[in-house]
Amino acid sequence: MTLTSRFARLALGGAIAMAALSGAQAQDDVTMGFIVKKPEQAWFINEQQAATAVGEEKGFEVVRLAGEDGQQVLSAIDNLNSQGAQGFVICPPDVRLGPAIMNRAEQYGMKVVTVDDRFVGPDGEPMEGVPHLGMSGYKIGQQVGEAIADEMKARGWDPQEVAALRITNYELPTAKERTDGATDALLDAGFQEDNIFDAPQQNTDTSSAFSAASPVFAKRGDYEHWVIYALNEESVLGGVRASEQYGLGAEDVIGVGINGSGAAFAEFSREKPTGFHGTVAVSSTMHGRQTAEDLYAWITEGEKPPENTVTSGTLMTRDNWQDVRDELGL
Repeated sequence: MTLTSRFARLALGGAIAMAALSGAQAQDDVTMGFIVKKPEQAWFINEQQAATAVGEEKGFEVVRLAGEDGQQVLSAIDNLNSQGAQGFVICPPDVRLGPAIMNRAEQYGMKVVTVDDRFVGPDGEPMEGVPHLGMSGYKIGQQVGEAIADEMKARGWDPQEVAALRITNYELPTAKERTDGATDALLDAGFQEDNIFDAPQQNTDTSSAFSAASPVFAKRGDYEHWVIYALNEESVLGGVRASEQYGLGAEDVIGVGINGSGAAFAEFSREKPTGFHGTVAVSSTMHGRQTAEDLYAWITEGEKPPENTVTSGTLMTRDNWQDVRDELGL
């Protein structure tokens, strides 16, 4: 073998070794963000903690950040860029911010995965090309409506004499899908459409729902029995608290939420039952874990996650909540 060919082989071998080392280093140095719109809510706490746990297992860093409005989201992305992050998972505070968020991310060469709420474009349609993991809002809502209808039947309530408090947030497409699904399921079960009363909320938390619900009870005091539904269990709890203030007891109210988080656990743990009958539980832990794993594989292996992955829910009540919590890893 000539000296030149030997040198060439050594050079090639060194290049391969350096490439392998570079790849391993790239995996070791992965940093990603996990941005949520309501960092104080149990659902999002679970998601961020699950993502962090995956990072500890696989050897990458997860930076947990809040993004409660558009400016805070953009600042969070700038923050991540300064820390050398290669991408982030986000539940946006407003799905219409999608184009602005993607523009900032692309400036920094970051990969983006959305969780729970999907970006929409200027045409109001889901943005293509952005991987998403969430739940079918309409189907989850149908489960809520069916659970309420079943409990009404079990209590022997006449659907024509029952009122429904529908706590709404139509600015958020996911919220509308959920309440639309619940409404349709109730109507299919014989509920009277004229007996459904809207309570538009300014936010998606318990206090906002309480403020929205209270005037409805005060104005419609001629109904003895009420059902309550909304986009999440925090909002349903706000409605339940308002019903209690108005003087309605647990036997007169059926509230069913969506999520399966600490708010529901605390309610089920009360010594006496309340009007909060149940919640359609979805694994927030799974959402956080799966999106972090998907983004990590995309960063390190180039495997882009699916365009839209949908999860399902399980009805959790006072009778089974601990079993469901263990089953879903909540």
